[in-house]
This record gives sequence, C-alpha cells and structure tokens, in this order.
Amino acid sequence: MSEEIRLSVKSGAVRGIREHSMEAYPHECCGALLGRDTQVREVCALLPLVNRRDDSPKNRFSLSAADVVAAEAAAESQGLHVVGWYHSHPDCPAQPSEYDREHALPWYSYVIVSVREGVARELTSWRLNDNRERYTEERVELQP
Repeated sequence: MSEEIRLSVKSGAVRGIREHSMEAYPHECCGALLGRDTQVREVCALLPLVNRRDDSPKNRFSLSAADVVAAEAAAESQGLHVVGWYHSHPDCPAQPSEYDREHALPWYSYVIVSVREGVARELTSWRLNDNRERYTEERVELQP
C-alpha cells in the first residue's frame, strides 16, 4: 500500500468510540466499525461489544465468534459491512501493540483511542499489511 489510505468517520461514530472508551476505563473497550468500502472507506455506525477478556482486561481485549456474527448481522441489517474494529488503550498511546498485530487480520481498519486518566485523547486508525508484518496508519477524516 504505497498510496495514503484514509478512513472517513461520521462524527457521531467518533463520539461513540470516545464515550465507550471512557465508560470502560480502566479496562479496554471494543466494538465493530460498520460502513462501506468504496474509494474511501467510510464508517457510518458502531456496534459496541463486550470485552470478553477476563484475565487482563486492562491491557487486552477479545471477542467471541458470536460477537463477530452479531456484528455482521447488525451491519447487514443497515445495508452496511463490518469494515473494522475499534478498541481503547487505557493509559497507553493510540498505537497498535505487538499483541494487536498478532491478533489482527489484513484489510480491516483498526481504530485505537488512547484514554489517559479516564479521558479519551488521541484516536488513530491502522490497517495491517497483507504480509501481517506491520501496520500502515490511516488518515482519519471526520464527517459531520
């Protein structure tokens, strides 16, 4: 992916991610990004999900197969697709960790919001390269 990649996100979706991340703090939150993938990938809606991680929810999240099925059904019911996933990094930068890379799949957008002392701060988005060795940062564009 040599050209710049962009993710267009409705402002209500950004607000929803930030609110979910602050509600979950000091644990990681997670959810699905629902939208369209055309010339510019667009996030139109969210599906907040429950972090299924019991052993270390402060620095890890996991989803169940049922969560993925629910995300696909929610997207389909709105004429959309699951175009990615979001999660928070409590008291850490909004950059993917090695754990994130090992558990991600190419093609999807991965939005990460940094939450410091309970306040949502930096929000970034990433796509894992096809060889799964590294991420490319997406430029996030806010839509009204």
